[in-house]
Amino acid sequence: MRYIIIGAGAIGATIGGRLAEAGGEVVLVARGAHAEALRADGLRLTTADGERVHRLPVVGGPAELGELRPDDVLLLTVKTQDALAALDAWGDAEVAGGGTAAQRLPVLCAQNGVESERLALRRFARVYGVCVWLPATFLEPGVVSALCAPLTGILHIGKAAGGADGWARRIAADLEKAGFGAPVTEDVMRWKHAKLLGNLGNAIQATTGPEPDPAKAALLLRAVREAKAAFEAAGIAHASDAEQAAARDGRVEQPAGVRGGSSWQSLARGTGSVEADYLNGEVVLLGRLHGVATPVNDTLRHAANIFAREGLPPGAMSVEDLTALADEAASRA
Repeated sequence: MRYIIIGAGAIGATIGGRLAEAGGEVVLVARGAHAEALRADGLRLTTADGERVHRLPVVGGPAELGELRPDDVLLLTVKTQDALAALDAWGDAEVAGGGTAAQRLPVLCAQNGVESERLALRRFARVYGVCVWLPATFLEPGVVSALCAPLTGILHIGKAAGGADGWARRIAADLEKAGFGAPVTEDVMRWKHAKLLGNLGNAIQATTGPEPDPAKAALLLRAVREAKAAFEAAGIAHASDAEQAAARDGRVEQPAGVRGGSSWQSLARGTGSVEADYLNGEVVLLGRLHGVATPVNDTLRHAANIFAREGLPPGAMSVEDLTALADEAASRA
């Protein structure tokens, strides 16, 4: 199989680089300065095993790659706010032997949140969710680090609509060979909803900084409580903390000193957008649909979006000011 990594950032480049190290055929999809660096100098990927440079094919879109192959796998790793454009562009690409990618090829949604699977299922016949536990850093074009050990990350895989099949098992086998844990699960969205709970803190990191602080932990706990209430009202199951800890225990140890999460990194790179509408905003949506107040998550969503739109530096707000905004919103709820 050939893996087309649509969005070769922190997650995509790590998965692509590790697959290539294991002998897999990989194409990276990237744009701008990052694409230029990948073409000129290769992908500089640092893992617990050290730094390697991978010189892989790099394209900006399907037109540059030409007709797709029946054994291609599309791995979607762009941020959710960019997923729709990517799905439309690649879904219409023609496959050798007839048909389009949307009709014939599997697409794996390896992203935070749970919206991309819904977007993909409207377009693609074969959609798989991937619950990504893969702390990685991408702050400089062409340079990515993912330092967990002994595994680089854990990627639960399953059909987005529920169940598992031969595609999922074959892809999981390739990922296992490349240094990842890749459990095939019948209920991958249950795992992705659990991961969403942890990602609610991305907006706190982005606006107040990644340094640990009891006040930040308290604000995250309030956001998680809102999310669990919304999940319960909507009848949405999620993996327990104990299940997640058991899946990771002793398998993905993260070294000290790793930089902030994905939203913090987006602000640091000046991308102009963050995922908050599909993380905290997912909770807000569920709350509005099912009559659950979610003022903390709405505050976090709004604050992170302002930082992105106005180009504010990550960590420029105090946690006290952010908490005060959440308290004010809660008093109005």
